[in-house]
Amino acid sequence: MFQRPLRVCFGEFEMDEHAGELRKEGIKVRLQEQPLQILQILLEHPGEVVTREDLRKRIWPSDTFVDFDHGINNAIKRLREALGDTAETPRYIETLPRRGYRFIANLEPAKVTGPRMQSIAVLPLENLSRDPEQEYFADGMTEALITSLAKISALRVISRTTVMHYKGVRRPLPEIARELGVQIVVEGTVLRSGEKVRISVQLIETSSDTHLWAESYERDRRDILRLQSEISRAVAQEIQAKLTPAEQERLTRSRSVSPEAYELYLRGRHYWNMRIAQGFTKGAEYFLKAISVDPNYAAAYAGLADCAGSSGFWGFTSPAEGCGKAKAAAIRSLEIEETAEAHTSLGWALIHYDFDFVNAEQHFQRAIELNPGYVTAHQWYAHCLGYSYRLDRSLERVKLALDIDPLSLNVNTTYVGVLWFQRKFDYAIDQCQRALELSPNFAILRWLLGNLFQAKGMHTEAIAERQWAVEASGRAPFFVAELGDSHAAAGNRTEACRILEELQELSKSKYVMAYWMALIYAGLKQIDNAFQSLEKAYQEKSPTLAFLRIDPRLEPLHADKRFEDHLNRLRLPALAPGEPEEIRQKQFRLMTE
Repeated sequence: MFQRPLRVCFGEFEMDEHAGELRKEGIKVRLQEQPLQILQILLEHPGEVVTREDLRKRIWPSDTFVDFDHGINNAIKRLREALGDTAETPRYIETLPRRGYRFIANLEPAKVTGPRMQSIAVLPLENLSRDPEQEYFADGMTEALITSLAKISALRVISRTTVMHYKGVRRPLPEIARELGVQIVVEGTVLRSGEKVRISVQLIETSSDTHLWAESYERDRRDILRLQSEISRAVAQEIQAKLTPAEQERLTRSRSVSPEAYELYLRGRHYWNMRIAQGFTKGAEYFLKAISVDPNYAAAYAGLADCAGSSGFWGFTSPAEGCGKAKAAAIRSLEIEETAEAHTSLGWALIHYDFDFVNAEQHFQRAIELNPGYVTAHQWYAHCLGYSYRLDRSLERVKLALDIDPLSLNVNTTYVGVLWFQRKFDYAIDQCQRALELSPNFAILRWLLGNLFQAKGMHTEAIAERQWAVEASGRAPFFVAELGDSHAAAGNRTEACRILEELQELSKSKYVMAYWMALIYAGLKQIDNAFQSLEKAYQEKSPTLAFLRIDPRLEPLHADKRFEDHLNRLRLPALAPGEPEEIRQKQFRLMTE
């Protein structure tokens, strides 16, 4: 009797029923339980109609008091989003009105091509010195080990931001592993004493809570980079993760680094990871100190580029001081050593300073080739794809970033932002509020929630979010400008004009991005003033000009010939073959009506 395989492939997807996972190109797709159950049921009956009643009986017991129609509709919607499918032009799931659904793609048994991709999490290494001043060192060692392991394409490695949520948490490892969706956990300790560093690590297979391997290493601080590579190779060997020749070479190659420069670098990354204005400033100071100690320290230049590029993007400093300096630092880093971090930093600077999307994309792709697990490369590549109106690909890319770093507030912000650009406002609000459960006072997500409320015409709610951000940030220019934009959209002309005056006065003493002014003028329907601000934004290289094609708040300008002229000046990438401009513009209008 024929037995249906537990692992089947369709398109770029693989469904592993034994593990209860949907994977895309080897990487787990984040999918909630009910959409996953529906997919499994449809795959049991390929080419056949599965009625809504069948789904109800299988997924929602008869004694469960829920709105079945809403539940099924919502689950099908989420499933289609995960598959990149649509009801209008289905590739995988066909809707039969008033009847049910049918899986229409070809199914093939999954081929066994060697060991399957292993998923792994490096939990925060414990600081044995008990000195709070050394916490940055233990955290830095954790991040460095994650970065080293993430270079191995056969591994799916959970990123730093997510695993840091488990710092100091005393919970069973199988429970943590289930939450992170990993098979293997690395845990250990670090102790720095004088010129020596001791790192002890152990490898645990979580389904059986079995210790696979343990080892202690003691090295001179000068050899710390070699030690990280040595541990990564040992972990890969123990779990039988196959290394490509290029990966083997990258893990073998490492240089000695001045202990002082390395610790300054770790402090810089500690502040960079805060992702706030003060963190960018403080982080840059430490990276510059590291460079002064070791002028050929490539990683420090990449860190400096990240601080400058992020500070410039949010308008904490001028474009020249921000993304302009980021570009120079990233180029210098690449001159010394080719790394994923430097390629990513340069890509970010190119799209927000030179608006060179084509070359930026090449740098992001190279970064991912060098380090498939570098989450920032995936996240910032999603920005590049979104700006150039490849929104479906942008969403796919940020989902890859989320799979690596599901609890990252920054990656969740990009995810919600792409949904906003796609005009999926209701779904984006739901995702934004879910992400805010991790940190209710994360200002950038609160800002995005305001954008979404505003797009829905919920002006009272939007203004409330904006006002909170203004007060929480000490009236930072960016949030003040966004409050003005929301007042303009709500028809509160007096308040919007008052904020314009405040920003104009503020611009005499600190940088105020001209793009922000254009948003307020567009909301007030002062079209000429809006275009004057856009012209100024172009001249000063305002980083957020990269949003020009897709920002919903600039729709009042779209019918004006000057808007098309600005798009042409930005040299946005050509549209995909077979998608002439008139078709794309029609799709855009449909999304916004």
